[in-house]
Amino acid sequence: MAWREWVRTVEIEPSIYAADFTRLGDQIQSLLNAGVRVFHFDVGDGHFIPPVTIGPIVLRSIAPMIHRMDGRIDCHLMVDNPLHHFEEIAAFGGDSVTFHVEVVDDVGAVLAQAREHGLGAGVAFNPGTPVEVGAEAANLGADLCLCMSIEPGYSGQEFLEESYERIAQTRELVDCFVQVDGGVNLDNIRKVREAGADLMIVGAGIFSHEDLPRVYRRLVQALA
Repeated sequence: MAWREWVRTVEIEPSIYAADFTRLGDQIQSLLNAGVRVFHFDVGDGHFIPPVTIGPIVLRSIAPMIHRMDGRIDCHLMVDNPLHHFEEIAAFGGDSVTFHVEVVDDVGAVLAQAREHGLGAGVAFNPGTPVEVGAEAANLGADLCLCMSIEPGYSGQEFLEESYERIAQTRELVDCFVQVDGGVNLDNIRKVREAGADLMIVGAGIFSHEDLPRVYRRLVQALA
């Protein structure tokens, strides 16, 4: 299967990086029960972004529970060398990888390598990178184009207002899913969708609440 079969018109992707890791399994299960089908999994190497985030050991632990309920794991590689991670992510249960245009010279070759490992493949670009650069890379055959709406690295940042226009520009320029990551919550998710996003990553906007299924359902209702 690939992204075209996974996406139900739109998808709200809870970002596991923002979860309470003392209750990670329970939180994931509660969201699966509420209807979540795609989870976002951030990998940071301490170089491309300052923090070292969650890695393949956590991925291996959660993948069986997510896959049992026909869920998918979308891995966002905020790293200097994305190719280094493809084999392990595929082996440990990742379904898709997204890498940054800022660290890749030959985007087409990296997309091909991801597919050789049986992974979906996306291209991401930062707020300081021109939209045209991200779109041109995505049009080389990516499944999705990730328009960052914060500086990558830390959960809980506020959505950058200029991102609405960047999302709209991305939607006009690419022939794939448009994904948005950073500061998406109940207050702005509908506007993010109206700007052109198909895949909306929500971290603190879900995991900062106690009743995760309730806030997920409210996010879904906001898009209705």
